[in-house]
Amino acid sequence: MTDQNHSDQNVTGGSDDPPDSVPTRRRLLQLGAIGAGAVVSIRPALAQTAGSVLNCEIPVPDAGHAGGFIADDGSVVAAGTKGAFAPPGRPFKGEEVKRAMAGNQLPGTSYESNRAYTNYIRRLQRGQGGFTCFASLQMPRG
Repeated sequence: MTDQNHSDQNVTGGSDDPPDSVPTRRRLLQLGAIGAGAVVSIRPALAQTAGSVLNCEIPVPDAGHAGGFIADDGSVVAAGTKGAFAPPGRPFKGEEVKRAMAGNQLPGTSYESNRAYTNYIRRLQRGQGGFTCFASLQMPRG
């Protein structure tokens, strides 16, 4: 009977086993439960992130170019430049920009100013206000 007890100890992770060398069934089940808990806690976080991306704001132009007008190609030019558009009265929400990039128009814009503002947004670079928001809109959602 001592052989039976000795073999049970090895199978169940008894004292003869080096620590953590052979995972026991109980240990594998514990790891599975931890993994499932991680999935459950990550999904709401992703949903919350998706919502916050749609609520983020993109100023046109950013604070570094405040007072500038937006040319048709999206570049920032001096205020009053002929053919350029004055900044909108407020930053655009991520949701508005996402719709505009899909072919709709930004709120409160004409066809021409919409094109200029969306060109400006497409040209945003790291470090400019609104870049992180715009980059987040480009990421696929799963």
